[in-house]
Amino acid sequence: MTARRGWTIATAIRTAGRAVLAAAVGAVIGVAAYSISQTGGQLLSVAVGGVVGVALVLGTDVYRRSVQLTEVRLVLPGSEMTFKANTDMRQAALRMFFQAATRVATRPLDDGSGNLREALTSLKTLFDLYREPLESGSAPPPPANGDSVHELVLDILNFELAPFLATWHPRLRAFEEAHPDEDESAWPGNAEFRQALRELQCNLRPYIIGLGEIAGIRDPERHLRRSAWHKARHLGGVPEQDTAQRSATA
Repeated sequence: MTARRGWTIATAIRTAGRAVLAAAVGAVIGVAAYSISQTGGQLLSVAVGGVVGVALVLGTDVYRRSVQLTEVRLVLPGSEMTFKANTDMRQAALRMFFQAATRVATRPLDDGSGNLREALTSLKTLFDLYREPLESGSAPPPPANGDSVHELVLDILNFELAPFLATWHPRLRAFEEAHPDEDESAWPGNAEFRQALRELQCNLRPYIIGLGEIAGIRDPERHLRRSAWHKARHLGGVPEQDTAQRSATA
């Protein structure tokens, strides 16, 4: 794994752009100051103004990254982690929270519904999304104090997703190759797979909620559970707004 301490490429480009803009603004200020003072030394005034502008934007950027830290303490299965969350860490956690919250890693797969191959593909995609910034070096640098959000992700990869994929991908593939014309409902491991998936979702839940808390999401758990409206619909109930609409059109 390649570890790169420092800003990501995208962040560095944005910072450089702000620095150039600040230099230009500082140069204009220097010219204006020269014109007003009429004391001579125009080139020096432009250079000093540019340096001041660059110092201001870089100082602001460093301040933004090093200050305004939010401490988040998570009690996870078998461990406790404390995060000094800055802007980069919160952005990374937010991205990873929604990557999981929109996939079968957290969404129910009811018995008799869904596609098991698609579920495995979704989990493998999530695994790759989580692993890519760690291997490419685009992950934010580790904080000076506290745990890194990517340490949390390593636990998800190594102890949850990887073992599940290593167990079930070859088993389902063996059935598909031996019975290419049969539906996966005929797979003897169908019920066992679904039970294992429910256990995986249960194990992942505190990690994903933790990512949401690091990101600063208010009540992240609510995004991982069905709303009352969907529960009523799933159980055959009639949502109140539908009843009102039918009454109005009757």
